[in-house]
Amino acid sequence: MSKKEGKPSPSELCLTRHWVDMSFYERFEHIVALLLTALITIIVAVAMIRLATLVFSLLVLGALDPLDHRVFTTVFGMIMTLLIAMEFKHSILSVLDRKEHIIQVKTVILIALLALARKFIILDLKATSAASVAALALSVLVLGAVYWLLRERDDRAAALARAARDGTAP
Repeated sequence: MSKKEGKPSPSELCLTRHWVDMSFYERFEHIVALLLTALITIIVAVAMIRLATLVFSLLVLGALDPLDHRVFTTVFGMIMTLLIAMEFKHSILSVLDRKEHIIQVKTVILIALLALARKFIILDLKATSAASVAALALSVLVLGAVYWLLRERDDRAAALARAARDGTAP
């Protein structure tokens, strides 16, 4: 509720309106999504504090050499992990805002691509077999192709919807 008028905000009105229209299971999903969002927020906050502590000790205290490959991959691995968690949280928030009814496949594929990018950043090529690197590369290629196909499908559907709305040929 807004403090000035004592009236609910537009987002609160929207949630109330949606809550009334939701089935029992949709309400359950909404509550689970809220709890997951809160949990991920706590995890990201704790991870951010740990990352800040590591970077502070690395740069200010000189405890670790930032040019050391292990330190570098550890720090950037932590940064990528935070980005993955925040993207995951964002996808859950889009469900809460009722922009989407379920987690979108394209979002899951993008998160998987981020996770693979993180894996490539922290990968120790000396200790990893060529077959493992090739398998990871093939995974990136396949996920990229699937994402491209899904995007093309969505772009075509949007063009058809626009054409139907405007009364023009696609």
